[in-house]
Parts: sequence; structure tokens; C-alpha cells
Amino acid sequence: MDYYEFLETKKKKVIESGFEVDVNELNPMLFDFQKYIVKKSLKAGKYAIFADCGLGKTFMQLEWAKHVSIKTKKPVLILAPLAVSGQTINEGKKFNIHIEKIKSDIYQNGIYITNYEQLDNIDCTIFSGIVLDESSILKNFTGKYKNKIINSFRTTPYKLACTATPSPNDLNEIGNHSQFLDILDAQDMRSKWFVRDEGMNNYRIKGHAKKDFYAWVSSWASMITKPSDIGYNDNGFILPKLHQIQHEITTDLKLGQGYLFNHMAVNATNFNQELRYTQEKRLQKVVELCESNEGQIIVWIKQNIEGDWLRKKLKDCREVKGSDSTDYKEKTLLAFANNEFRILITKAKIAQFGMNFQNCNTQIFPSLDFSFESYYQQIRRSYRFGQKNEVFIHLIKTDTMENVKK
Repeated sequence: MDYYEFLETKKKKVIESGFEVDVNELNPMLFDFQKYIVKKSLKAGKYAIFADCGLGKTFMQLEWAKHVSIKTKKPVLILAPLAVSGQTINEGKKFNIHIEKIKSDIYQNGIYITNYEQLDNIDCTIFSGIVLDESSILKNFTGKYKNKIINSFRTTPYKLACTATPSPNDLNEIGNHSQFLDILDAQDMRSKWFVRDEGMNNYRIKGHAKKDFYAWVSSWASMITKPSDIGYNDNGFILPKLHQIQHEITTDLKLGQGYLFNHMAVNATNFNQELRYTQEKRLQKVVELCESNEGQIIVWIKQNIEGDWLRKKLKDCREVKGSDSTDYKEKTLLAFANNEFRILITKAKIAQFGMNFQNCNTQIFPSLDFSFESYYQQIRRSYRFGQKNEVFIHLIKTDTMENVKK
């Protein structure tokens, strides 16, 4: 027994640094599974909520932030993607939780929110708690935001990371969350549970370590796709049917056979060339689909020239571009969520994270992408818990993309 007790001392354990709250102190509008997660994350002090789209991460993070601010008598900061701040403030009003946008260097107790892009302009030391909304920004282990975030909040006593898509196969993302939360350095995590195969960043979990690794992750994170994953009822959280419909456009270009595109190799340059060659026929199909479908529609484009073309052809549409001001982006995305216009034209990097567009059940993709995560996130802007209607995803491809050489 002495030997087994010795082995127990060698296990990596998370030290809880938070505080207990009675479930009756939590917002009664929370679902039971949400109360369980909020209570657990407050007790841990530093925690991650990996909950699928529409499970109420915003409500949970706001309730967490409110209690941390009350407990510490200091302000709590939420960092969010561009244009999500306004939607979060509106969500807070539904739950009687007040959130303010950062406008000065003078803070009272309470919850404040700003975009990740404003991080350099904030004195992070005054906050007792930090919430990362869409914390998958930590995915890029060499990214400037990841390093800036970890360093800026190294001494912050309360931390919460929230995202819907932490890939179990993406060790950088799991490791960087662990490092941000002061659980275990990302490199130490890889050394403990993984071996490196041939290649710079090609790791696989050790055969005997799988159970121990996921037990460790579950000690500092809740990962759920539906309430029943943690023992609660799924009533109200069953999604309607999802339809993914492919439309093939016939082109006159036959520059090569047996390849994904009409070129010898597929790369970023070839991809954009292909989009230009087939632009008019693809976008004309978008117009047809917009005219034949009712209600709100999102059109996900890849190039600015596609947006220019569509704006001339479509009625009651607005485009959100990277060059637009932050204020315009936020106001336009919120206007679409409020049904103030019918067709939103934008790109994945602008609106794929954080926005709630359950008011829309039709999306059109005239330009295929190589990123599954982006595609998943784009669909989940509409196909999320709270969506009442069946969702229709229209994928436009060309005949030049039929024969993929493996």
C-alpha cells in the first residue's frame, strides 16, 4: 500500500483555487446542466468550457464572471471576437447581467468586454478574472495573440476559456488551453502523454496513456455536445434536420484531367485562379438560390470581387468586408441577427466565430474551402441549439472539381 500511495503522489492533479457557490445562488434561468458547469468552474477557479454551439456558453460565462466580480470586489474582463461584444451585451440583458464595453481606464466592479484586437490597449493587471470567448484563438501555438494572452493574464487569479471546437486531435489547442489556465505547460503535456512520430509537430498519444490523459483533461474542463453527455436531459436541445445540397456548375474549361483543379498541383494560387475562372457561373447560381429561397440567407465568399459582383445583383443585401470599420462590422452583423436585412455576404474569418444566427436557416457556399473547422463553424452560426427550422446548406462546385487525384 505504501508503494501505491507513493504512485498517487506522482499523479498530475489540478489544484482548485476557486470558491463554492450554492446552486440556489445561481441565475434561475440557467438550465440544470449549465448550473452544474458554472458551479464546477467557479470551484476550480481556472476552467475550460468546451460546449457545442447553442448550449449557452455566453450565459454560463456571464454568470461565472458575475460571481467572480462579486467575490473579489474587482472587475472581470471578457475578450471576444470582433462583432461578438454587442451580441454578448444584448444576451446579458436577457439574463439581467450588466456588461459594459471598455471605454476608459477607470473600472468599477462588474463585467467588461472588448475585442481581442484591443488587448494591447488594456491594463490587464486590474482584473481579477478573465474570460476568453471563442478561446480557440489559442490554437496557433506560435500565434501572437496566444502568446500575448498567456503573458498578459499570467497572474490573473480567475480564468475561464470557452469554445465549441477544441479538437481532441489538436494537441496544440489542448496544450495551450492548459497552459493559459496554469494547469500544465503545453510542452510538459506533450512529454507526459505523447510520443513524437516523424515530422515536426506529429504527435500521437501513448498506448497506455489514453485513459489517464482524458481523465486529466476532464479535471479542468467540461466537454459536451449535448446535456446528456454529463447526465442531464436533452429536452430542448435536439437539433432539427440538416440538409447539405450540392449544385454542380458546368464550365467550358478543360485544361487538365484527373486533378482537383485544372492545374498540376493544388495550392493557394491555383485555388484563387480557379475561383476567378468560374466566378460568373458560380455566382449566378447564388443569385438563383437567393431568389428561390425565402427568409434570411448567409452567403460565404472567398474573394472581395465576389462580394462586389453579388451586391450588384441581389436585393436587400449587405456585405461585411475585412476593410470595413470595426463599428460597421459589429452593427451590420447585429442588424442581420435582428432581421433588419435579408442577405448577409461575408467571409469565414469575419463571422465564423461567436455569432448567433438562428434567425437564418439557409446558407450558400459558392467557394469551397480546405478548412473543415471553418466550414463547421460557418454552418453552426445557423445550425445550433435554438434553431427551430430545418437548415439548408447549399454547396456550389464546378465540373472541374469532380476528379480528385489521390
